[in-house]
Amino acid sequence: MDEAALRDWIGREAVAEDEASPVLLRRLAALLDQDPGLIRRGAPMPEGWHVVLFGPLARQSALGPDGHPAKGDFLPPVPLPRRMFAGRRTWFVAPVEIGSEVRRVSRIAAITPKQGRSGAMVFVTIRHGIESGGRECVVEEQDLVFRDAAPAGPSGAAAPEAAPPAVPEEATREVFTPDPVLLFRYSAVTNNGHRIHYDSDYATGAEGYPALVVNGGITTTRLTELAKRHLPGRLRSVTTRAGRPLFVGRPVTLACHAETLGRARLWALDAAGRLAFECLAEAAA
Repeated sequence: MDEAALRDWIGREAVAEDEASPVLLRRLAALLDQDPGLIRRGAPMPEGWHVVLFGPLARQSALGPDGHPAKGDFLPPVPLPRRMFAGRRTWFVAPVEIGSEVRRVSRIAAITPKQGRSGAMVFVTIRHGIESGGRECVVEEQDLVFRDAAPAGPSGAAAPEAAPPAVPEEATREVFTPDPVLLFRYSAVTNNGHRIHYDSDYATGAEGYPALVVNGGITTTRLTELAKRHLPGRLRSVTTRAGRPLFVGRPVTLACHAETLGRARLWALDAAGRLAFECLAEAAA
């Protein structure tokens, strides 16, 4: 791997334009089992719902074997085949009006090669700035991790064992079991072609997972919605870190503990009680 050549991609930018479409936001509301009729043009877009904007527009011929746009255009040509969501930090600076025109400026902020237990890894951090009405309204830093090909067999993508998370006893908990329809609808509303979320043969055969992988955006959005129910007013920021993948058909426990009036810690635990996601949400002052 030519690390010096990869570092040359730091600072590369891409600009995309979109609309905070009421139709897309209503579809997300339905996916979250909320009333789509409450989404009205001109109202503030709920925090965190920007995930349905700026879906990839790569031509079909420009997709890689995993269903993502091929690397080497905006993303650096990391010579590792598997790609996963590792975490994000989001700041809600100002509301985005539903129905408004939006513009996103994306920049490669960092490229960090590492050596893990499962082999070589490269972390790529992307800084997205979403603008509307002449100002930057949402800032998000996303961490992607690229990994070696999975060893043969379904255990290749397993994460190392870790101590159970210290979730306070008083934390609020809710359980949901992701099914293939949920994964399909989320991939559709975000225009996400990553095959590990809907192509079982690819997920288990090519990437070594035991089943379809739950989109990281689903877990992040559900944790964000849970935080909203325990914090006053609008959110100021949400930080999420992914630890291990979650899989279709296996129950997920979401937990929330409001540490102060304006700050909550949240967790997503897999069916064995192991930490999959951890999150910190803060309310606007």
